[in-house]
Amino acid sequence: MQPPNAKPSKTPCARRRVTLLLLLLAAALWAQAPTHARQRGETPSRGDYELTRGDVEFLEDLSRRAFRYFVEHADERTGLVLDRARTNGQAHPPGHASHRIASSAATGFGLTALCVGAERGWVPRAEARRRVATTLRFFAGSAPHERGWFLHWMDAPTGERRWRSEYSSIDTALLLAGVLTARQCFREDAEVVRLATNIYERVDFPWMLDGHPTLLSHGWRPETGFLKPRWDTYSEHLILQLLAIGSPTRPVTPRAWRAWTRRRITYAGYTFMSDGPLFTHQYTQGWADLRGRRESWYPFTNYFENSAAATRAHRQFCIDLAAEFPAYGPDVWGISASDSEKGYVAWGGPPRDPAIDGTVVPYAAAGSLMFTPDISLRALRAMRERYGERVYGRYGFTDAFNPQTGWVDPDVIGIDQGITLLAAENLRDGLVWRHFMRNGEVVRALGLVGLRESAAPRRRRRRAERAGGRRDDLQRHPQVCFDS
Repeated sequence: MQPPNAKPSKTPCARRRVTLLLLLLAAALWAQAPTHARQRGETPSRGDYELTRGDVEFLEDLSRRAFRYFVEHADERTGLVLDRARTNGQAHPPGHASHRIASSAATGFGLTALCVGAERGWVPRAEARRRVATTLRFFAGSAPHERGWFLHWMDAPTGERRWRSEYSSIDTALLLAGVLTARQCFREDAEVVRLATNIYERVDFPWMLDGHPTLLSHGWRPETGFLKPRWDTYSEHLILQLLAIGSPTRPVTPRAWRAWTRRRITYAGYTFMSDGPLFTHQYTQGWADLRGRRESWYPFTNYFENSAAATRAHRQFCIDLAAEFPAYGPDVWGISASDSEKGYVAWGGPPRDPAIDGTVVPYAAAGSLMFTPDISLRALRAMRERYGERVYGRYGFTDAFNPQTGWVDPDVIGIDQGITLLAAENLRDGLVWRHFMRNGEVVRALGLVGLRESAAPRRRRRRAERAGGRRDDLQRHPQVCFDS
């Protein structure tokens, strides 16, 4: 018999109901974890990784070298950034196919690099702002464009069309990402804000659909019209779609986000969406902070976790190739579109690309620093230590090298140095994310396509934004530029 004030004990039936509810709750939480984390017992987020002092010093050096490329190879009159240059710092001479060839994508990375340099104190803020304004004036008033879309390849000093270039949808998008990053980084400057806004709002996104209700074309040529390929599968084009859907003047329908094919593969226990080299996972998230966001429909894709899974699977893929190419291993891995001894190759894996010949592409690991700092830092530091100045020089890592044959690429490529810089800076403190995500058009687009942010990441982001704002205020004064 119980005391008068005692609470009645739960019946066996009630206890079973409570137990069942707890089990269901645990199952639901387990289901939310990314597949590869459940299968491998790994942490699903980069947030648990603590940078060591050595990591911090390495990232500072890597970023600063990559930044140097965009200072030394941007034209003084146009701001256009060369597509590639020699690892020793020289531009390609007259007669070389790449002489004076600039790309709009490399220039988008260059604008972002100036924001990084201004905040890190690698260049005086006033000088960075001057360079940004020069570039924006050129694109707003002088650069050839078709309904706001820019050429893929241009002559660096003049902006004239080179290589029968198309007016490229993805290269314009990467340029716009840099334009909008600069708009927020230098938001106190009315001219920068006005020019950046005009460049973005001028783009006629529906025109690039070429009559299709949802799928954008890869580009347009004056001689032949629209290119036949469309952005119809998972790729780097997500940044293009977000900018198109978020446009305040000429948007495309949010239904475009669901129109492209989502192909998932499984490798070594990792299941993830993929349909191309590793860079396709990296470019969009160099600017757009997708941490903690999931699509609002099954299978509730989290693109940040998807890219982390793709990177871990790719590392294992390279390890599995070691029987054929012994230089590959846990600390030497990375195959993404790059130069090779036989020319430029858009290779990757998994699945196996038959062109793979043992070449190592450092930016493959570097571009995933924000997703997988544990394995990416370990690989990059090992490559620098093992191969030294042969592969790591004035601008950081060479574009590619082959330990099997001893070949080392004499070039670096602007977009590859760019994604290296953005990923490193986002790992350090979210610097690029912090600026780009201040653009209301981008945040609006994320909502329209159903990429919802959970409460916990939202709170962390707001704390980071407040801290970032304090950092911004502290870094408004001019800084000393690095030594050459």
